Amino acid sequence: METTVLKRAEAAPTTGGEPLDYHALNALLNIYDADGRIQFEADRRAAREYFLQHVNQNTVFFHSLEEKLGYLVRENYYEAAVLEAYDPAFVTSIFKAAYDRKFRFPTFLGAFKYYSSYTLKTFDGKRYLERFEDRVVMVALALAQGDEDLAMRLMDEIISGRFQPATPTFLNAGKKQRGELISCFLLRIEDNMESIGRSINSALQLSKRGGGVALLLTNLREAGAPIKGIENQSSGVIPVMKLLEDSFSYANQLGARQGAGAVYLHAHHPDILRFLDTKRENADEKIRIKTLSLGVVIPDITFELAKTDEDMYLFSPHDIQRVYGKPMSEISVSELYREMVDDPRIAKKKIRARAFFQTIAEIQFESGYPYILFEDTANRANPVAGRINMSNLCSEILQVNDASEFADDLSYTHLGTDISCNLGSLNIAKTMDGGDIAATVETAVRALTAVSDMSAIDSVPSVRRGNDESHAIGLGQMNLHGFLARERIHYGSPEGIDFTSIYFCTIAFHAIRASNRIAKERGRSFAGFKHSRYADGSFFDQYVERDWLPETETVKALFDRFGITVPSRADWEELKADVMRDGLYNRNLQAVPPTGSISYINNATSSIHPIASRIEIRKEGKIGRVYYPAPFMDNDNLDYYRDAYEIGPEKIIDTYAAATRHVDQGLSLTLFFRDTATTRDINRAQIYAWKKGIKTIYYVRLRQLALEGTEVQGCVSCAL
Repeated sequence: METTVLKRAEAAPTTGGEPLDYHALNALLNIYDADGRIQFEADRRAAREYFLQHVNQNTVFFHSLEEKLGYLVRENYYEAAVLEAYDPAFVTSIFKAAYDRKFRFPTFLGAFKYYSSYTLKTFDGKRYLERFEDRVVMVALALAQGDEDLAMRLMDEIISGRFQPATPTFLNAGKKQRGELISCFLLRIEDNMESIGRSINSALQLSKRGGGVALLLTNLREAGAPIKGIENQSSGVIPVMKLLEDSFSYANQLGARQGAGAVYLHAHHPDILRFLDTKRENADEKIRIKTLSLGVVIPDITFELAKTDEDMYLFSPHDIQRVYGKPMSEISVSELYREMVDDPRIAKKKIRARAFFQTIAEIQFESGYPYILFEDTANRANPVAGRINMSNLCSEILQVNDASEFADDLSYTHLGTDISCNLGSLNIAKTMDGGDIAATVETAVRALTAVSDMSAIDSVPSVRRGNDESHAIGLGQMNLHGFLARERIHYGSPEGIDFTSIYFCTIAFHAIRASNRIAKERGRSFAGFKHSRYADGSFFDQYVERDWLPETETVKALFDRFGITVPSRADWEELKADVMRDGLYNRNLQAVPPTGSISYINNATSSIHPIASRIEIRKEGKIGRVYYPAPFMDNDNLDYYRDAYEIGPEKIIDTYAAATRHVDQGLSLTLFFRDTATTRDINRAQIYAWKKGIKTIYYVRLRQLALEGTEVQGCVSCAL
């Protein structure tokens, strides 16, 4: 495919005659010009030609906005109530304001991604009914719920590229035929058939609505455990995993998003090695898990046992429940480890701790899995009551949950709380350019809160209750590498880490302040606020006991140049008092996902990790290979665009560690290794991440070279 594309590009005329094919123009990114320079202008021309040759010819034409909106409502494309919440004159004015911004996609892939994945199409899928401006306005109108000022501010933030709602929200808001606006869901499964059956049904219901679903398996009894006192009866976690995998393969959101799931298991569960073996390349088909993502929950004690080269004991969840009266997911294995080892009432077996980590590295070497949740690190940083025992499909959601209990007919005898999260990300470069971080963050928090307020998933009552009580959101970030490179700062340098720390500190301040204002306006906080570290003020200790200011002159000058004031210790003291008095509306505020499609639309580097390649190669459906240049890159600043494999895991971990201490949930951290890496290198990086206070690790990716030297891109299961 690549050879064919390149030949087309080389053979196509560059001047005169018919316009170049947009695909061929885009492919010129992969060919140096006569002076040995990357042809960036070719991609910009590709974006323009895409509109001339394809978009304009396949867009339904309307004579006026009134005609267009009338048609889209009448034919059940748009939700009438969204538009009816506003004065018609305002609706006209916000559409006009959006089009007056003269938005243009700076890259071909950005335009292609929007029109192939987001814009409203006719029901036969053949023609476009929206431009980018239309989608932005409908999202703003839907989320503002009749608030004209908020709608206009939100439109401005999105079309300026400062804030971008995640895929489910941007794809669905304002549409009549739509899925949910929520990005991801987390469900816990208890050790009984009623919970297992209900969870599989819940996974189907949530998957068809468009969200990624993660499930906790830690509490299920292991293979060979007794059932009703009869030994060797339990089949363990593998059959449940197979049922879930089939469920996700079946359910999808109107064909727009495929079902996607993940399962998490504690490192000290007796089935842990069998769990990991399901991802081996040579796994038996009876146990092999092909599409389900795996995550392992690892407490501090596991690392300590490996350090001293001890055995690690694996404990029966059924016996833990019987002895402690709590499921395995609700105890601290680190705190109770020695006690459980000595307790004859708890069945156990042992493996070598170092062999366990070796196995993880081997599986990651082969498949990129499992994800890792550093359980104790996450819980030490958790500001609310309850225990974090799992994460999500992209390893950035870290929230507490509560088990449900069921009668024989699967009705609830106790309605617990499961987790959902509403995501959206700030473009760091555009947010800094805007100069008013406070306004941008507040608008984003209000938009994400609206998604929570508008969501009511009655088919999974535990998710609805969790959302209604927590109002949890996940404000993320993207384009860190793009911004640093534009400002001539190397990723992972002291200046780069200094900027990351101060930027995330500033974001945290304004996000908490926005949530505090919402709580004050509505006269209510999230359920459990009184028992949180926000309520007693201890959450703010790190901010009021020292100053958080730039440590390097470069970063100080950067904030000064953009006119952005970093919160002082006095500012934090004032915010602390406000929160202790008036509360917080959102139990969780920040989470940094591995932004995929929305990064391309926003011309941003993904999340806060480095680029994987200066010119990224993607396979996009029928069109084949598409090339994407790193944002802000030109032929004069290439040195600042070292890729993640060159930069190496330590500097990436250092950068994420600087951000992590200011993020109440998690960050999707992918570790990148050169093709010479060994399993020992992976183990060392995991230990380094744990020591640096990282909460989760997402994928492990190794650079692999194809025959012709083209980089093979790893897959990302959850593109937000």
